[in-house]
Amino acid sequence: MLTKLEKAVTAWGGSSKLVDQWLNSRRELLINYCQLAGLPPYNNDAAALPEEQHIKQFCGLLMDYVSAGHFEVYDQVASACEQHGQQSRQLAEELLPQINNSTDIALDFNDHYTNGVNDERMLQLDQALSKLGQAMEERFALEDRLLETLHHNHAETTAS
Repeated sequence: MLTKLEKAVTAWGGSSKLVDQWLNSRRELLINYCQLAGLPPYNNDAAALPEEQHIKQFCGLLMDYVSAGHFEVYDQVASACEQHGQQSRQLAEELLPQINNSTDIALDFNDHYTNGVNDERMLQLDQALSKLGQAMEERFALEDRLLETLHHNHAETTAS
């Protein structure tokens, strides 16, 4: 996921302050996810569970990222797609509901891990992180399709 993020930053970085901030938020979220899950290069002691504070910090980043998408970025992207023709608008209308699926999984994860963590929930953390990671990877791919379309159409518009 981090490699795909770097490709996104290379492709769309600098195109807008909002997109730059959003991609930086994605980077921070992914780094924290890898640390929490003990993924390379953040391998940790497999027997040690993460601290509750680290989980809550990750949940805060997750909610910030999801919220920024829904309440800032998607609106601007959808508006820009409407300006760039029927095909762009149709893509936005197709992708946004699919992105909402990952929002539900993120909200569920947040609800389970910010309102007090008990032993049972901690034992389910790996499975919950795996489900969340898969949903977020799908979300990032959908978001990248939106950004690619917007960037492509914007470049065509400015070149005309």
